[in-house]
Amino acid sequence: QVQLVESGGGLVQPGGSLRLTCTYSGRTSSIYTVGWFRQAPGKEREFVAGIFRSADFPSSSYADSVKGRFTVSRDNARNTVYVQMNSLKPEDTAIYYCAAVPVRTLMVPRISSSYPYWGQGTQVTVSS
Repeated sequence: QVQLVESGGGLVQPGGSLRLTCTYSGRTSSIYTVGWFRQAPGKEREFVAGIFRSADFPSSSYADSVKGRFTVSRDNARNTVYVQMNSLKPEDTAIYYCAAVPVRTLMVPRISSSYPYWGQGTQVTVSS
């Protein structure tokens, strides 16, 4: 089993920045990919970004809506994945989840059903 815990959410003004942290534990050696998803009220959960734990190329992937503003990174020694979120917009308001995939794939999966392990989520609110 794998456990994931998100942190770093909060209230930020438009144009501001936040860094979310996903710390995982348990059978960490089984994790191949960590992804970030978000879900806004009344909307479906959507892919935000993801990264392979290894140095496989391409190692990361982004949704078009966040490309150029969000950066995902990893620290394998700390069993942690980050997403740096810059130039935040009100439409980025959502609960953000990290999730893990224990199998190797050619590309970072963008479908939530591909991820069997999930954290509890952290709220991000972008508002003035």
